[in-house]
Amino acid sequence: MTLCPEVLEQLGSDDAEVLREAAYKAGEAGCESAVPRLAELLTSRNLGVQEAAEAALRQIGGSVTVQSMVPLLHSEDVPVRNLAMDILRQIGNQDFRSLVDILHDDDPDIRIFATDILGSTANVLAVGPLCESLLKDPEVNVRYQAAVSLGELAMPEAARCLNKALGDEEWVQFAVIEALSKIKDDSSVDALVKALDTATDLIASMIVEALGEMGNIKAATMLLRRLDESSSALRNKIVRSIVNILGGKSLALLSETERGKLCEYLIAALHDEDGDIQDAAILGLGYVGGVEASAEVLDLAARMNFDSEPERVEQAVATLSRIGLNDALVFALSGDDLQRALIAVESMARIGNGEVSRILREVFWSTERDLQREIVQALLRVAGEEAGPFFLDVLTRHEDGTVLKGAMKFLGSTLRMAEAGETIFGFIDHPYNDVKEAALEACIALDGEEMAERFGRLFNDPDPIHRLMAAYVIGKTGRRNHLDKLRGALEDEIPDIRKVAVEAIAEVCGFEEECRPSIVSRLSDENSDVRLAVVELLGRFEGPEAAEQLLRALEDDNDWVRIRAMEALAARRERAAIARLVPLLQSDNKLVVLKVVECLGEIGGQAAFRALLDVSSEGDPEVMDAAAESVAKIQSLGEDL
Repeated sequence: MTLCPEVLEQLGSDDAEVLREAAYKAGEAGCESAVPRLAELLTSRNLGVQEAAEAALRQIGGSVTVQSMVPLLHSEDVPVRNLAMDILRQIGNQDFRSLVDILHDDDPDIRIFATDILGSTANVLAVGPLCESLLKDPEVNVRYQAAVSLGELAMPEAARCLNKALGDEEWVQFAVIEALSKIKDDSSVDALVKALDTATDLIASMIVEALGEMGNIKAATMLLRRLDESSSALRNKIVRSIVNILGGKSLALLSETERGKLCEYLIAALHDEDGDIQDAAILGLGYVGGVEASAEVLDLAARMNFDSEPERVEQAVATLSRIGLNDALVFALSGDDLQRALIAVESMARIGNGEVSRILREVFWSTERDLQREIVQALLRVAGEEAGPFFLDVLTRHEDGTVLKGAMKFLGSTLRMAEAGETIFGFIDHPYNDVKEAALEACIALDGEEMAERFGRLFNDPDPIHRLMAAYVIGKTGRRNHLDKLRGALEDEIPDIRKVAVEAIAEVCGFEEECRPSIVSRLSDENSDVRLAVVELLGRFEGPEAAEQLLRALEDDNDWVRIRAMEALAARRERAAIARLVPLLQSDNKLVVLKVVECLGEIGGQAAFRALLDVSSEGDPEVMDAAAESVAKIQSLGEDL
């Protein structure tokens, strides 16, 4: 406050920069004595001065500031008037009485401003004066703004006067209904429903929407009674509100007569142009609908865009599956509308019972390919043993890869139908790779000695793809009695077969003594990909024998083999690796050097620490940075270095 006299003097300056700085100081010091001058500066044409004055007035606040803003509401300068209003919206509740007083100003514009500002006070004391303006002010725009402000306050104390104002002019009614929907007071339900008797179509529509948003169950009962006497447009809005209020499950608790009537009107609402009304109708029909409802929902869903309206399509499918299996769904499968049929298939898949399985199998061969694909996917979800012969027939008659893959998945993974083994095995020579892969996975799922023998014979097949498949399947099925064949595959001329074979041996018996020599032998393979596969396998095995072979791999002439060996040793924190890692810091491959630095940091210990200190002091900046990070990592472990 001691700064205020000096600030007041500066506020009398003609220099804009001095005025701007003085205004900011006045705000920071809370100089109430500066408020009149600051109010004058709101009219300044210098934007910087105006902004500084505005900020100061907001900061100082209090009744003196409120009272200094009120006269500016009469200003002919619109920007100044708007500034004063905005400041009052923030600080008006600091002198509530001054705001209430201007509600009685002779100028209706000032009264509008006052009702607007009171709506921002978040003060229950504003409700009374605003209600008085709403019910008694002769100017319609003042009453309208009073209703808007009561809605912004959203306090239940305002419900009573808002209920009374429902009989006002239509312009005011708009704001009153909006305010009541925000307050959601129980006392307003009766008033809103009663107002429907004299409301225009537009106002009636707003009232129904408001009742839906309020969610009061009592309103649902009242709205149900008005369905028959309402126009079709209003009736559609009423059913939406009823669904919004009750929710789907509660609709099922209505009486049979009420459900029947509501179902009829919900079906009609499906034809409304408003998507929200359609969506509410779809939801409601899931709990009160039947065959006719299913047919109508299918019609609507068939016109939806799967890509841009996925949520709406999903709701339609959920409704259809909730209604259950009926003739409408069955009929849709044989129609010309593919989208309608696809929706029916997905709905039936969710219903999921033996009858669905039977129907889908019966229509399968009479439908087009895209629908057949969806039927197969549906049967994968709902069918049981009864579908085994059907899918076996599909494998012998169909040519579509997607359909064949589904059939093999069902027979292999779902049913594990041994008698399908020979047929499925024949598909390993299919021209499509994805079908071959599906056949392999089905063969693995079927397993069994008979299947193992089929693949066992392929180890000597001239086709390298067959030999590779044999090694893969025997590994996945874990057949120890075919280990000798896998060992033989380690000598195959094709590197990929040797790689798959060594991985298969590891799957069959891990790093047990019986299999260890076979796995280790491939560390000397001429192909780096095979050696890399062995190193990755060794990284998964525990014990000193695996660690010893990983140390050996550090001497490999392929950098990636060495890098993977380093990572595996670092993961074990294998201290014996340090002596072999340090020389690699001299590698010409920067990536190898960076990986050595990283791994030394992971392993830790005094030897690693010293080696990293040497690297961190000179050389490549990137390597130095990495070494510094690894040194910090070792230090964080708290070891005695």
